[in-house]
Amino acid sequence: MNALRIILFLTVLLPFTMCYGTNVDFYGKKTVAGKFIEIYEDGSNKKTLSEIDSSQFVRSSVDTPNFGLSKSAFWVKLSIKNHTKEEIILLELASPMIDLCQLYSGETRKLLQSNSENLPFRQRKINDPNLIFELKVSPGETKTFFLKILASEQLILPLIINSPKEFYQDSLNKEILAGIQIGILLVMILYNLFIYFSVKEESYLYYVLYILFIGLTQLTLSGYTYKYLWPDTPAFNNLAYVMFPALAGIFTILFIKNFLHTSVKSPILHHMLTIVSFGYLLALVTRLVGYDLISFRIIDIMALTGAIVTLIIAARLSFLENYRPAKFFLTAWLVFLVGLILYIVRNLNMLPYNDFTNYSMQVGTIIEVILLSFALADKINILKKERELSQEQALRISLENEKIIREQNISLEKKVAERTIELTKTNIDLEDTLNKLKDAQSQLIESEKMASLGQLTAGIAHEINNPINFVSSNIRPLRRDIDDVMEILSEFDEMQQIDSLEGIHTKLNQIEKLKEDLDLDYIKTEIGLLLSGMEDGARRTVEIVKGLKVFSRVDESDLNFVNLNEGIESTLVILNYQMGTNLELIKNLGSIPNVECYGGKMNQVFMNILTNSIYAVQKGNLTDRKPTIWVKTFLKDSEHVTISIKDNGSGMSPEVKAKIYDPFFTTKDVGEGTGLGLSIVFKIIEVHYGTIEVISEINKGTEFVITLPITKKNSLT
Repeated sequence: MNALRIILFLTVLLPFTMCYGTNVDFYGKKTVAGKFIEIYEDGSNKKTLSEIDSSQFVRSSVDTPNFGLSKSAFWVKLSIKNHTKEEIILLELASPMIDLCQLYSGETRKLLQSNSENLPFRQRKINDPNLIFELKVSPGETKTFFLKILASEQLILPLIINSPKEFYQDSLNKEILAGIQIGILLVMILYNLFIYFSVKEESYLYYVLYILFIGLTQLTLSGYTYKYLWPDTPAFNNLAYVMFPALAGIFTILFIKNFLHTSVKSPILHHMLTIVSFGYLLALVTRLVGYDLISFRIIDIMALTGAIVTLIIAARLSFLENYRPAKFFLTAWLVFLVGLILYIVRNLNMLPYNDFTNYSMQVGTIIEVILLSFALADKINILKKERELSQEQALRISLENEKIIREQNISLEKKVAERTIELTKTNIDLEDTLNKLKDAQSQLIESEKMASLGQLTAGIAHEINNPINFVSSNIRPLRRDIDDVMEILSEFDEMQQIDSLEGIHTKLNQIEKLKEDLDLDYIKTEIGLLLSGMEDGARRTVEIVKGLKVFSRVDESDLNFVNLNEGIESTLVILNYQMGTNLELIKNLGSIPNVECYGGKMNQVFMNILTNSIYAVQKGNLTDRKPTIWVKTFLKDSEHVTISIKDNGSGMSPEVKAKIYDPFFTTKDVGEGTGLGLSIVFKIIEVHYGTIEVISEINKGTEFVITLPITKKNSLT
């Protein structure tokens, strides 16, 4: 046996002169690395990487080395040159039945990663039935890695190098194929189980159990049962590698015996099938007591023996006895046998490991399951006459049920109609109530607008009244001074009518005396002061009007690029009289770009928040600090601006802060607010795709932080 294994090993590993290059040149596509690896077999399974000399490694000559059943540890040397721009390369060992696989660095010879089927599936870094390693190889770099591999099952080394993107696409494709297989098997199980419960034929039950366990066998060998059904029980998964094939073989034999009536039509071969059944039980027992390799070898032998015996039985009954069920079975069994034999011969190292041999049993199983279902369906025709009577009875019951249902439908339709009338009436009442609520809400919002308008009017009147009063109060003294000057000018006019020189001197003396009496120098000084004061009042009036012009963009319906600093300034002008002399205002308006927004609506936001801040500091009974409001604007980032309005008023509790944006919620006294101000603020900021944050603490104050996108494009982003 050892000699045979050595021969098989040497045929797989050819000399270097027969192999590919020393490195795997990876260009981002899926690459099978079998012909680029070097392998060393450690029969003692005790050596470490440092104890193995590089010259002991032998180059592989096949894409997928297959060592059958072996207790040896196999060391694999692999060098990869990365020709891609990605740093991560995935190394896939496409065989779920590997007990242990450890990855070592070729430079430091230290352990990098370790994967094992004896660990819970959830501990795997990459969620895949196969063992996957992430290799870090910089673009243009060549790295060498070593793998230590142990397996108590069939030892196959399908090493695949792939990019993460290609790998996940391949993984998805494999799961889709597995899903299709599972779907077909489940359909056949449910369909035949339904027939079993209908006709109580044992063949259907054995067939359902056969499909169940053959499906579990194939899904276990491909690793999907461990991934999805028992990911936390690796010990059971190791047992399943023998248990499910053994149970599948046993129920296959039971189905064959029952379907083909082998006990009557072929007694000798019937007993041989019984012996094969006990062989499957023996494989299961040997696995339970720890003889893993022996149990796998028994499974392979029993499967091959049972297939041959079954083929002989089906062929004999088909051609010699012209037994109709045997013809259906033979066709299905030949398809399955082709796939099964390819799979077993691959396990015996007589065929290479590839997609064709790997999926041969799955494809054969699906075709066989469908064909056997047709064979069982043929039996249904035999029972057709027996079912006709029961079908007639079922038809009568169905007609009776239809009559009952029809009568119930008439009664139900009547009740539905009555209920529909009630619901229609209720709906009308609800619509009427909703309309009333909308009207009430509109009235309240209009009330809030009127309150803001009254506040605006009061501010305008106060701010304009001061400079106008200053101008009007200067008019009377200015008129008096002008009258005095006009009186002097009149004297000069009279002097023009005097002809004599003596008369002119006399008149000049009178004019000089009049100048002294009227104090002409004081009059000129006073006129200058009065005109300067009137000029200041007029300039102040112009500034107020300019601010009002900025503020009064309430009816703007289009987005415009607006200077928010100007809007804040105009709002402060209007609210100046409310602040009084005791409140300190600290402005820090930064250099911010114009913002695409509805300028009038943003002025309304500033008005509502500043009004609340003024109310908070004035009604907060601040005795330990001077009432202060801070207004700040700044550029948050390249796409957003921030406005901060902060006061050191009474602050808010967390309960109040949670409700401030609710319509009609207010903490002001009755008659001082509608509770819509901040609700309107929130909706305006929402329309601008901005954010508003409130920071508040009892007896410390409140800060509103508004962030707006500079352009509409940024807000949509």
